[in-house]
Amino acid sequence: MASRKLRPQRRNPATWTSCGVLALWLLASLPLNAQSPLAGWSDTPSREAILRFIDTTVDPTRETFIEPEDRIAVFDNDGTLWAEQPAYFQLLFAVDRARAQLAEDPSLESRSPYREIAADDLGALLAGGHDALFKLVFATHAGRSTEEFRREVLDWLASARHPGSDRPYTKMVYAPMLELLDYLSARGYRNYIVSGGGVAFLRAWSEDVYAIPPERVVGSRMELSYQAGETPLILRGDALAHVNDGPGKPVGIQQIIGRRPVLAVGNSDGDFEMLRWTTTGDGPRLGVLIHHTDGEREWAYDRESSIGRLDRGLDAAPENGWIVVDMKNDWRRVFPD
Repeated sequence: MASRKLRPQRRNPATWTSCGVLALWLLASLPLNAQSPLAGWSDTPSREAILRFIDTTVDPTRETFIEPEDRIAVFDNDGTLWAEQPAYFQLLFAVDRARAQLAEDPSLESRSPYREIAADDLGALLAGGHDALFKLVFATHAGRSTEEFRREVLDWLASARHPGSDRPYTKMVYAPMLELLDYLSARGYRNYIVSGGGVAFLRAWSEDVYAIPPERVVGSRMELSYQAGETPLILRGDALAHVNDGPGKPVGIQQIIGRRPVLAVGNSDGDFEMLRWTTTGDGPRLGVLIHHTDGEREWAYDRESSIGRLDRGLDAAPENGWIVVDMKNDWRRVFPD
């Protein structure tokens, strides 16, 4: 018996149109949570408020609609997007760089900060305050080209491990915050990092880890200079051009971004001015504080901490309408699997 060829049935174009309209209507009428946004977050008022803000500001039928060009979201990095204990990771990078320099030139041990590094006395170094830390940064970050410094950062990240978890530092990022970055991007927001950390350190890896390109990173900056030659270079100097912390954060945002954000996320009093400046602008605004309350999966600290101290922020959150995200209760998980 000859095989029978099945020929596709022809449909009336009007039928196809009706089916398409029905399909689009069904998709549009699905509740947003059917797509499981922020799946790593617990179903709490904090998650609901964040999603409500995002979704209502991208809906052109609402009074709270924000034009695409104004959808600027800024995020602190240390303690907000990745961990910051037992010390800022850039500081740990600087310590490792100092150890490498000592191995090449043991005579450096006669002076600070190398003396403290050789004695493995990070406490004494931290006791010296900002001046001692700046001295360490200048000693390990200055006098090299921007390309050379970037390679040093990437080489360190490829081999170094967190002293507590033994994870690579790029795996000490917060999984729920990665979800928030992705969701904002999908809804037409532009995400920026606004950190007190060094901008060159962050720009070396921010795109790979956060999908935030270098031009969207605002941080503390060292002075740079141009060196002519057969292959011209940009050299890192030994003086600070801008400290991007506290009141320096709004200044840095204005200098680099040129627009007041509508959403700001931080975790410490170093982010206070950034949140205040963001949330006191016209139109819909949102401020979010990440509160470190999970001593089992991460660390528990706030008002008395020497790192990530959150005192003014907790007091000011209610009157400013800022969301305080409780890591223990609001996050299903902390780090990526």
